[in-house]
Amino acid sequence: MLFKNRVDAGKRLANLLQPYANRSDVIVIALPRGGVPVAAEVAAAIGAPLDVLVVRKLGIPGFRETAMGSIASGNFIYFNQDLIQRLAITSEEINVAVQHEQEELRRREKAYRDDLLPLDLRDRIVILVDDGLATGATMQVAIEAVKQQRPRKIIVAIPVAEREVCDAVGTVVDRIICAETPQPFYAVGLWYEEFAQTSDDDVRSLLHQAQHRSLETARQPQ
Repeated sequence: MLFKNRVDAGKRLANLLQPYANRSDVIVIALPRGGVPVAAEVAAAIGAPLDVLVVRKLGIPGFRETAMGSIASGNFIYFNQDLIQRLAITSEEINVAVQHEQEELRRREKAYRDDLLPLDLRDRIVILVDDGLATGATMQVAIEAVKQQRPRKIIVAIPVAEREVCDAVGTVVDRIICAETPQPFYAVGLWYEEFAQTSDDDVRSLLHQAQHRSLETARQPQ
């Protein structure tokens, strides 16, 4: 085990992100749901606002944990074409998966955000955080979605990742920080002592706590 839980992972990741602490141009973006507790610790430690980008994995038929792609808010989509061709996944199967995940994406957007508006990422340094990288499909679509908002820089920060995936993702962003890259990797959850599912209520609570912290910071005299 490398981490006790996601909070522990976030604290350790925050230590690697201290060069971005207390800067007005930095925003931390979490990938729900598991990335939110990690990102909340990072945002609190470096004094940055926190937001989420809802991304849904498109699982292959019969093995939904294996991603053939991902979708994100704003009609962004990413496909692993090599995997789709290798497994001979049909267009009908792809459409069924996309429709199902789009419904869940819309539900989560409403559940997480409530009355909170998305943060403006234009000309900001955006730190994208998840609890781990296995295939990288979810992070890839998150990166493309963020790029459309024209940030100044995109940094991906991950507690634990497959080394080859970490390297691949690093080629499409300004910087990537993978705190641990154990070999063999197998799965993200293996490297956490506690890896319980993060609930919608957890996500909503952490977002509101972060917003309250940002408002309190803004009220303090400079």
